[in-house]
Parts: sequence; C-alpha cells; structure tokens
Amino acid sequence: MKSGARIVVESLQREGVDTIFGYPGGVVLPIYDELYDSPIRHILVRHEQAAAHAADGYARASGRVGVCLATSGPGACNLVTGIANAYMDSVPIVAITGQVPTSLLGNDAFQESDITGITMPITKHNYLVKRTSELGRIVREAFYIARTGRPGPVLIDIPKDVSTNQVREEGAIPEEITLRGFQPTFKGHAKQIAKAVELIEEAERPVIYAGGGIIFSEASAELLELAELTGMPVTTTLMGLGAIPCDHPLNLGMLGMHGTEYANYAVTESDLLLAVGVRFDDRVTGKVQSFAPHASIIHIDIDPAEIGKNRKVDVPIVGDAKTVLRVIINQVKKGAPKDAWLSKIREWKERHSLRYEEGDGLKPQYIIQQLSSLLKGEGIIVSEVGQNQMWTAQYYCFRRPRSWLTSGGLGTMGYGFPASIGAHFARPEEIVFDIAGDGSFQMNIQELGTVAQYRIPVKVAILNNMYLGMVRQWQELFYNRRYSYTELPPIDFAKIAAAYGIDGMCVESREEVVPALKAAIETEGPFIIDFRIEREENVFPMVPAGAAINEMLRGQRR
Repeated sequence: MKSGARIVVESLQREGVDTIFGYPGGVVLPIYDELYDSPIRHILVRHEQAAAHAADGYARASGRVGVCLATSGPGACNLVTGIANAYMDSVPIVAITGQVPTSLLGNDAFQESDITGITMPITKHNYLVKRTSELGRIVREAFYIARTGRPGPVLIDIPKDVSTNQVREEGAIPEEITLRGFQPTFKGHAKQIAKAVELIEEAERPVIYAGGGIIFSEASAELLELAELTGMPVTTTLMGLGAIPCDHPLNLGMLGMHGTEYANYAVTESDLLLAVGVRFDDRVTGKVQSFAPHASIIHIDIDPAEIGKNRKVDVPIVGDAKTVLRVIINQVKKGAPKDAWLSKIREWKERHSLRYEEGDGLKPQYIIQQLSSLLKGEGIIVSEVGQNQMWTAQYYCFRRPRSWLTSGGLGTMGYGFPASIGAHFARPEEIVFDIAGDGSFQMNIQELGTVAQYRIPVKVAILNNMYLGMVRQWQELFYNRRYSYTELPPIDFAKIAAAYGIDGMCVESREEVVPALKAAIETEGPFIIDFRIEREENVFPMVPAGAAINEMLRGQRR
C-alpha cells in the first residue's frame, strides 16, 4: 500500500525532477513528509510567488519542466502571478497545490480557494484530484501536457485526504501518453512549406522575424543555417534574443518599440517576412495594419491559434519550428547574395546604431556593456521588468540560446531575482546575473533569505534611480514630468544584503563599475551591487515598427 503523497513524490522522481521550489503549509504536510527522505532537492523560498518564478527560471534555463509546490488558499493564490507569467511566455512548469479535504470542498473551509477555477484561464490544463488511485496518471499527464507542443503551465490541486489515503500499487502509470483532443502538429503541411520555399527564393528584401518559439523548440542552429544559406537577415523579439549570435552580420537585433531602428526599417521595407515562433504582439507591431506593409508573410508556429490571430498571413504553417525549418533548409536553393538589400541594411546599421549620450552621471547602458564584455557570452542573464530590462536587451550581447531569461508577455516586476535562483539550480556551472531595477527588486527582495540560506551564488546588479523608472519615463514624455507616485526613497541595498550575510557594495561612479563587476564575478557566493545611475536616464528608441517607422521612411524619401 502507498499513500497519495508517496505516489506524488515517486511520480516526480519518475519524471526526472531533481529540484522543487516551495513553501509548506497544513494540507501539503503529507507531501512534505515524503520529501524529507526523498532525493529530490527542495528549495524553501520566502514567498510562493517566488516559487513559481523560480520554477519558471529553472525551466527556461534548462529546457526541462520546472516544479513548484504550495499549500491551499493563500499559498495557492500566491502562485497565480507566476503561473500567468509562465502561461504568457510559454514556459513548462507544473504547479502542485494542496487543497482542503474532499469532504469540505465548496464549504468555505479554512484556507480553501478554488484554485482550479482561478487558474483555468492561465494554464494549459489543470486538475482537481478526487481519487488517490488517479495521482500517478495525472502527474504523468501533467508533465506531458506542460512540455509537449506549445509549452505552458499545468496545475495539480490535491486535497489533503487524497494525499493521506492509501491505495494498492495496482493502477499502472502509462509509459506513453495519448490524450484525445491534444495532438500537437509537429510536421508542417508539405504544400504550405513548398509555397514558403518558393516565396523565399523569389524575395528581394526578405527578413526572418524570430521569437521565443525558436528557443523553446531548440531551433537556433536551424535558424542560423537558413539565414546563412539564403542571406536573409534576422530580427528577434525580446523573447528570441540569443537565438542568433548578437555579433553575427545577419543579426538585426531586437525589433519593436524598444528595438533597433534598423531592424524596424528592415521589416517595414521588406517584401517577405518569415515569422517563426512569434505572436505579432503589440510591442513589436505597433499599429498592426501598417506592420510590414509591403511583405508577404509566412508564419510558422506550433500553436494554430496564434496564426492569423493578430496579423493576416499569406502562408500559414502549423508545426514545430525546428522540424519545419529543417524541411525548408533541405528544399530551398542557396539564396542569391541580395547585395543591394544587405548593403541598405548595413547603411541603416551605420546611421542608426544604438547610442546614448555620455555624461557626468553613471549610465546604465555603460554598466550593461561592461558586464557583457567581462562575461564574453558566458553565463545566464536574467532581468526584472522596466527600464533595466530594455537596457539589457539593447546593450548586452547575447550569443547563445537560453542565456537570457525575462518576463515578456506579462511584464512581471519581481520576476528576475527568484527566476535567477531557478536558473542557478538548472545550470549550476554557469554564472547567473540578475539585472534589476530598485522598484522591481523590492517586489521579491525577501528572497535574499533564500539566497543566504543556500548560499546561492546569484549576482544582482541593481540599476538604482530611485524611481519606478519606466513609468516615470512615460510621465516625463507624455505627462509633462508630473511624477505621480513614481519616486522611491533612497535605499542602501548593500546594507540590506549585509543584514542577510551577503556581500555587496554601492557604486556611484563610472570608474568603480568594472572593479565592482569583477568583484561580483570572483566572489564564490551571492553578491549585490547597488549602482546609483542617472535618475532621469531614458530608454530609447521608443518606436513601434508600424506607423511611426512608416512616417520616418516617408520623410527620408522626401
């Protein structure tokens, strides 16, 4: 006989889980008791939201499914932001929550919440387990759903009596999972691929528009091979950074509102847009009707719901990015040099390169550049959300996939620090840096306790301008500097780190930047750097790739 709790823990081991991020509570005590003797490592976070973000960071950095665990009621509800974040960015996590006993369901019992109802819109699937005998199968299915097709979060809600009940070891757990109604398409339609190949061969001004789907399908090698074979330049979304080396001559960098001007020019002037693993989201397209107005559009995505959702396309291809790109590579003829197009792009790069004004104050762009130079493409960079995120995306040179973790779709402040904890346990051999804003960092600052307890060697660079920087920037540009509730009081983060027994320092001048970064890199344990940057430094450019770029081009032609 086995308890439900033991079945859960053994099922996790069967799925290859080595790390869980969680916080105990009454109804999950049976599961925690089984974890006590388990080889699975449990990391005690200081807030359940951090458990979900850590599982998310683990999944993004490793390519495996991340796991978090919380008790019922407020514990489960505290996971919601992290689950929604994973859903928006297509990250495979399994969230396990405790629930009140089945006899009390629906009675407003102590610490009861309808977590399956709450998370229905933000999970690929969720389960409220009613029978202990079903636990093994459900855990198996949950992992399969989370990682198969378009990845995403799955939640398993387990009432306490389901954890404590004993069942016989019958009820075999299936080796192969077949779920009616969930059969993702991996191979693209042959005729649609043939149409795509024809358009690629005929195009004079093609651009590849690559997103996070490239990263999650492990298709970076195929993307680079196709680009080099055809001479097609590549622009990436925020989530696609690292899919092609930053310094590759065909790399246009990130496009969209905070992307490079030359990437936006190239998309606007293109006659073919090969979109792979992207959503055509508003931060990229601006006014969607005027996005890539001259281009035929090929859209490859494993999720059929994304194709045509935001932008009408000419050639829809439902399938796995890696699989479909390999077929295209095998069929397409080696492209003509497209010298005029590539020459034009080089001209745009020279005239509209990313730039910032040097000044007396400490510039965040300089800090990012120096960190990039010191790490030389090694390590994992995690960011919070806001100005710190955009400066990192613009000025850090990402050379590898899964070296950049950030909250894209939901834009979750407080994501970076706990996600960097998860990234460390996914790839402990790598140095992990969290680029943070002082506002974002304080949203999960309590995880300094987690980092201190386990001596997790995460490095945090706080770009401290004593503002909610991105909101303040918009208030400056569009609300006549009426800084309504965006100013933050001065805080010495190095002293806070010291209170937890963590090394840190405060940096106020350009000359101190490189020594501080080197100190962080060379320190074996965690390290916090409080960079006092120019308070009103802004992120530029701020142009959508649609109407605003069209206006620029029209002015240039005149």
